Amino acid sequence: MKFSCNTLEFLQAIQRVSRAIGSTQALPILGNILLEASNNTCTVSATDLEISIITKFSANIETEGRITVPAKTLINFVQYNTDPEVKLEVKEGSQLHCSSHKAKAVIAAESANDYPNIAAVEKQSSFTLQALPFLRALSLVTFASAKTSLRPVLSGVSMLGKEGKITLVATDSYRLSEYVMDAHGVSDDLACIVPAKILEELKVVLGGMKPDKAKDEKIESEQGAPMVEISLGKQQIEFITSQTRLVSRLIDGRFPDYTRIIPTACVTKIGFIVSELLPAIRRMHYFAKEVNNKLTFTIQKEATIVATPQTQAGRDEATLQTELTGEENTIALSSSYLLDLLSHIDGDVLSMEVQDSLHPAIFRLLEEPQFLHLIMPLRIQES
Repeated sequence: MKFSCNTLEFLQAIQRVSRAIGSTQALPILGNILLEASNNTCTVSATDLEISIITKFSANIETEGRITVPAKTLINFVQYNTDPEVKLEVKEGSQLHCSSHKAKAVIAAESANDYPNIAAVEKQSSFTLQALPFLRALSLVTFASAKTSLRPVLSGVSMLGKEGKITLVATDSYRLSEYVMDAHGVSDDLACIVPAKILEELKVVLGGMKPDKAKDEKIESEQGAPMVEISLGKQQIEFITSQTRLVSRLIDGRFPDYTRIIPTACVTKIGFIVSELLPAIRRMHYFAKEVNNKLTFTIQKEATIVATPQTQAGRDEATLQTELTGEENTIALSSSYLLDLLSHIDGDVLSMEVQDSLHPAIFRLLEEPQFLHLIMPLRIQES
């Protein structure tokens, strides 16, 4: 194998796929990246046997071939190479010679025949989504999934198809995010649970597709909005963008019927100015984290008073101007979960709907009615 390519494009490709490599590998070769050169294209792949990331870029191929290289060693050479072009050649069986105008290295590689085969998904159904709205949906949903695998179904995101739309839902049983978006070609029987891990990697890929604001209109008019093709197999899901393919196993199990915990009645509704709420919650979190992150919201006609309990370090309180619809109310919520939500939204106004202190609070964005976030209440101590 022998080819040359743009250094930056090569670095972006190997860094992108290396995210599929776990911190520990069941097999040593899973710490490697697979390089395949053919038809003036270099294809780069990595897998941990659960998820796989494959991407490609243009290269000047002199000799076609395949080799697998330790990811850390290859990235270390390329990222500190300041030359615009890099050349790679396999010599002496499994020695990868990397060179440029001012740098030269030899990396001990391994035969590609020993690398696990990343098979294409046997498609049973497929549909497409607009890439940037999908990125927005993932940004508002995936953070609510469970960070542990004690209940595997909660470490993923539920995807449900119905009437040309797809509903994305994630929950760790203490909070929940739901986002509904248009999906071209989705079937009404779509129901699967996708590992949050592969969706986090997809967010990185889609984030790289996001054009500068100044170029948005020109790019969309010339090329059309970028799309993501999603294909489902029996136990796998595949996401395909223009140059990158991500493959993952689906989570086996049944996602909980979350609709039962969404309150059907709204006794109290208020609107927060996000730029006022966020710094107040950040400030009060310093005290609240000593007492299970508890913040008590006392909703009154003229304003909402947010306060921490008395702690050894002290106590904090904020008065926020809010417009009340309905009755006065009180609820206690986690400052940690509120900060998580506020760090992921872009809207100026965040509405909160409350039934009472025992039912979850519902948050919505006025600019995005297709989004819903739920936070379970904390117990309020009787005085």
